[in-house]
Amino acid sequence: MEGKKEILEHHRCVIEFVQALKDLTEDEWRTPIAENKWTVAEVISHLIPWDEFVLYKRIPYLFTDDKLPKSPEAAIINAKAALKARKTEKKIIIDKFILGRSNLLKAIDIIPEHHWKNELTIGQTRLSLLDYLGGLAEHDFHHFEQVKDVLKS
Repeated sequence: MEGKKEILEHHRCVIEFVQALKDLTEDEWRTPIAENKWTVAEVISHLIPWDEFVLYKRIPYLFTDDKLPKSPEAAIINAKAALKARKTEKKIIIDKFILGRSNLLKAIDIIPEHHWKNELTIGQTRLSLLDYLGGLAEHDFHHFEQVKDVLKS
């Protein structure tokens, strides 16, 4: 990702992509992305708690002297989200994702431009805000390519 503009555009495209998933049949929505892998529903659902984490436990702390809250255990968060996806209807998951991602988009948009190259320390890693948000965008891209691939077949 080149900068703030590209990160914001990425999130807008993600919201549009997930919005379009409302047109999937229930069978398509519940299709695994590969053998013994998550369904489309589970992929989308697992992004919700991570968006909330970034929105509430990363962004507010990035430019303060406060220590960043510890990341949750990924396997536990992902397993809970996948389980929830199996019990929750498509519209609810999609609406919750879109609301959360829209809030994240707004929070990113108001970060002043001069902060984008500042170095952050997350755990033992030092990186810029752009690198951090770019890494999250790559994670999205990875999962959305999986979803697109399974829906093509």
